Amino acid sequence: MSTDVGVPAEATGTGHGGGEPEHLDVVIVGAGLSGIGTACHLEREQPGHSYALLEARDDLGGTWSLFRYPGIRSDSDMHTLGFRFRPWPDTVALADGPSILEYVRDTAQEYGVDEHIRYGTRVTHAAWSSEDQRWTLTLTTAAGEQHLTCSFLLWCSGYYRYDQGYTPELPGIGNYGGTVVHPQHWDPELEYAGKRVVVIGSGATAVTLVPALTSDSGTEGSGRAAHVTQLQRTPSYVLSIGRTDPVAEFLSRWVPARIADPIVRAKNIAQLITLYQVSQRFPKFVKGLLRKGAVAQLPEGYEVDTHFNPPYDPWDQRMCMVPDGDLFKAIRRGDADIVTDKIETFTETGIKLASGQELEADIVITATGLNLQMFGGADLEVDGEPVHLPDTMAYRGMMLSGVPNLVFMIGYTNASWTLKVDLVAEYFCRLLGWMEAHGKGVAVPQRDPAVGERPLLDFDAGYVQRSIHELPKGGDRAPWTLAMNYAIDAVALRRAKVDEGMRFEPVRARVRA
Repeated sequence: MSTDVGVPAEATGTGHGGGEPEHLDVVIVGAGLSGIGTACHLEREQPGHSYALLEARDDLGGTWSLFRYPGIRSDSDMHTLGFRFRPWPDTVALADGPSILEYVRDTAQEYGVDEHIRYGTRVTHAAWSSEDQRWTLTLTTAAGEQHLTCSFLLWCSGYYRYDQGYTPELPGIGNYGGTVVHPQHWDPELEYAGKRVVVIGSGATAVTLVPALTSDSGTEGSGRAAHVTQLQRTPSYVLSIGRTDPVAEFLSRWVPARIADPIVRAKNIAQLITLYQVSQRFPKFVKGLLRKGAVAQLPEGYEVDTHFNPPYDPWDQRMCMVPDGDLFKAIRRGDADIVTDKIETFTETGIKLASGQELEADIVITATGLNLQMFGGADLEVDGEPVHLPDTMAYRGMMLSGVPNLVFMIGYTNASWTLKVDLVAEYFCRLLGWMEAHGKGVAVPQRDPAVGERPLLDFDAGYVQRSIHELPKGGDRAPWTLAMNYAIDAVALRRAKVDEGMRFEPVRARVRA
């Protein structure tokens, strides 16, 4: 006979015995920035637990190994996108994709979490049993369907579909004789040198692609497109920032990294919060500053109000950051232009617009966004009952009401994703330690009927609005609010009582023959 009382599996000999599925203390779904960071926190703060990272693809890195389009880079500064426990080791603020992927790989290797990754393993179903106090995961692998159990399930797979980007209805697309490609599925063999390219979109991907396609360094050996047109239905706010951080450069010459890194990180966090708060409180003032910045970097007489003046306030949608104004430079050189209009129909040689203008194109790139997807599309159930996400409320933006021992990661929409990941991972490790110290095996957020409902993500981006009805609800008061403010969350998540709004159950011994 053996008992499982919720301590590390190594201590009890649990695992494959008796023909049962392997059991782990913690399963982390996803080996991208969130999953790797969370596993590192577990290694640092709660060592000794058995765990695995389940990665559906054949490589770690998430976004940074999936996206391969020309110019792929961060749209947040790396001193806040990097992990707090392992600062970004460079003065570059907006880093390219390969550099970020290398940073994630190095982090995984340094903390040994790369040895816990199981590639080609997709979770399709997760079922919680209150009797057994554990999750049973149904996995799809190359060897066929498998099962795995765990005491805690951490979902770190992001919130968009990896296998499918979003493409809106494109009237007459069947008439088009050229090449159409979505950035999420970029063909590395695609030759765009000397070609006329139209990039449909106005977000971070579009403003990254346009200057990259007009640069000799866009993709190794690819050359430059003859001309690139960014076709957008609605403009975005575009802010030029330095490719490198001047404060980081200065401090790196005079101050040890252990002192310089926290200073640069704190400075950049303060800048992000200040920009967002000022934008929310004084939108006309910020709009004016952004317009002046665009005017100063564009050709004289350029139609700034048509192409760079959105009908919404700053940070109602994510602001686009461009390093050293590279988008503006491409326009000023005449290598690129922006057209703000609606598509009437595709033709054999390009796109006819609602205004009557026609854009000739050899290649059309649909930088039209992402398809939002929670939990990687897996089904959740608790004691045989399916979990319908819109019926749940998000606890501290990281757990679901009525769903035991499950934590998920959603980063900030107005700041670096990893800022929130670090806080949630720290909180989880603190929760795990508290539960073990108090003999608790189950943690379930208990929804308060008096708490009013709000959208989980108060954000106007298209990919959010298309799927907001499929997401959990947010609440109108703590601990059910999603602050989208690092300063508030840093205090709340680090100092909050772990038993606030939570129901715990003691560890129940499992007896097996």
